[in-house]
Amino acid sequence: MHRQVKSTVVAICGSLALGGLMAPDASATGDGPRITRVVVNGGKNIVVGPTAVTYFTASVTASDPSGVKETWLDLRHGGGSYDDHDGAIARAGVLKCTASSSTTTTCTSSFQVKANARAITNEVTNAFAGTWHVSVGAFSGNRVQSWDDSYLTVKVQRASQLTVNATPEPVTKGKTITVTGKLSRANWDTRKYAGYTGQPVKLQFRKKGSTTYSTIKTITTSSTGTLKTTVRASVDGYYRYSFAGTSTTPATNASGDFVDVR
Repeated sequence: MHRQVKSTVVAICGSLALGGLMAPDASATGDGPRITRVVVNGGKNIVVGPTAVTYFTASVTASDPSGVKETWLDLRHGGGSYDDHDGAIARAGVLKCTASSSTTTTCTSSFQVKANARAITNEVTNAFAGTWHVSVGAFSGNRVQSWDDSYLTVKVQRASQLTVNATPEPVTKGKTITVTGKLSRANWDTRKYAGYTGQPVKLQFRKKGSTTYSTIKTITTSSTGTLKTTVRASVDGYYRYSFAGTSTTPATNASGDFVDVR
């Protein structure tokens, strides 16, 4: 028996499966294939911008004495139970299965996700940023199935941007340098970037000729995501802002802005 579950915003469609199979009921676990490895997006967080489609792949490796006929995989936002969810990312592309032996097979498929795109079902809004559960299953060669509601979790994050500008350039040694910038992240509801409010950001400095940045101070973004602070000019070098990231937003560094001290 198979099921099809829909949410109000994101529909589960085209799970990682052959023959159009959807995920089986959670009770249909049995003593089926042993799932030995699951890789989503190369083990990295899935970062989604405000407009462009984000593509990634996921693979399931499973083993059974009778061989493995097919696997499936769903990514969904919500609780640990398959039925306790409020969204998922739809599959795109064609499933490809490769047997490494008579008992072990790896199946891989491509996925896509886009911010609040009404023309496709794999859309996300801001409420879906954060931790997603990965449900996986497999069918053996003798048609016995196994299923794990939450084999692992992944982060689906709102893309971030960070800028910096240090002035004046050049500057007299001992004088004040003003360093401004802005931390923004993708707003999936409006499909634009918007300032990230109240976040700690490090001001860092790299001396000319060095490859290492050192933290000078930590400041907090304003209600619009802007940053502004001052330092005393001492030697030539590069200033940048550095954001450590959150569960919903990836870490990012601004490109260093060089200041010539005379």
